[in-house]
Order: sequence, then structure tokens, then C-alpha cells
Amino acid sequence: MPDPIAALAEQLADVGRSAVERGLVVASGGNLSARVPGRDAYIVTASGTWLDRLSPDDFTLQGLDGAVLDANPHPSTEWRLHQRTYAVRPDVNAIVHLHPQTAVVLDALGHAVRMLTLDDVAYLCEVRRIPFWPNASDELADAAAEAAIGCDVIILAHHGSSTLGDTIEMAHRRALLLEIAAQNTLHMLQLGDRDTVFPAGIPPQVHR
Repeated sequence: MPDPIAALAEQLADVGRSAVERGLVVASGGNLSARVPGRDAYIVTASGTWLDRLSPDDFTLQGLDGAVLDANPHPSTEWRLHQRTYAVRPDVNAIVHLHPQTAVVLDALGHAVRMLTLDDVAYLCEVRRIPFWPNASDELADAAAEAAIGCDVIILAHHGSSTLGDTIEMAHRRALLLEIAAQNTLHMLQLGDRDTVFPAGIPPQVHR
């Protein structure tokens, strides 16, 4: 892969290792992508790849129309999730799709992930959710893209999450913070608290 594509692949491989180490995804679940600067294209992890074992050969270069342009000829089956979101969010340069279990369990039980800390409101800002659609389906990709308009953190019911950023680092940060916020929400529920959130009227510096 020519630079800067190789550099993007290396950054995404680091994200993949971190996600697996933190238990946010296992085996060949999840997928990662990054927009290629100066081109109407992005790279996405290939089908069947394990995120903690990514090499330069484990990425596909696709056009924003979904056409495979170079590198691995078999993109992730969830490539539409990335392609449709990039289409509606030209400001987004990276998408991290993982399977954070606490966030998914809370959503399945009807509990919203609460914004409790300064990091939550500064980096997550808002968490939206979409109902269950089969993985790799057009319906899932379209619903996630619609939810992403004006929002960088989406829970996919009974499935996982999609976090967006203007950089790979920011999309990764949001993925990590979503699960921490979900764990904090679970702890509050276990303590009998159903109301506590970040204090109103204290505007943080928002990092989108």
C-alpha cells in the first residue's frame, strides 16, 4: 500500500489491538475504516480479519461509491456501514465499529447510556441508537448513517456501536469512552440511581 494509506492502516491496526485488549471486540468481530486524504476513497478492514492481528494486507481500498479500488479484494461485510456514513458526514475521517458488551446490554434492557463525567459530555456529547437490523444489511447501514447526522456515537441494538471522528484517534477515544460511560451507568443502576447525569448549565469545551 502506498503512503499515506500505509500510515492509516498502521494507525487502525493500533486501534484494533487496543480494542481487543480492552474486551471491546473478540475474534473477527468489528471493523475499522479511515478516509484517504485528498481522495474520494477510504480504507476498511477486510472480511474475516481479527482486529488484534491486522497487517497491511488486511485492508481494502474502496471508493466512496463502494467500488473496490485496490489492496485486499474482500472488504468487511459491514463496508456499507462505513460507506453510507461517510456519504452523509463529509467531516468524518474515521469510523470504529466494535461490540462493547455493557453498552449493548444496557440498550437491550431499555436503559440509555448516561452522560456523567466531563469526558462524556465533551467527547461523546450524545449517544443515539438504532433498532436491530441484520449485520451487513442495507437497512443497518442506512439507519446508522441517518443517526450519524449531527451525532458521533451510535449504538446498534443487539449488535455493537459505531463511533466517528475527524481523526482515527478521536473515533477510537469515543469508542473507549462509550463503554466507560455504559459501565458507569450500570454501576449507578446497581446502586439504585436512575437520574444522576452531568450537571446542567455547565457547558464543557466540546471536542467534535
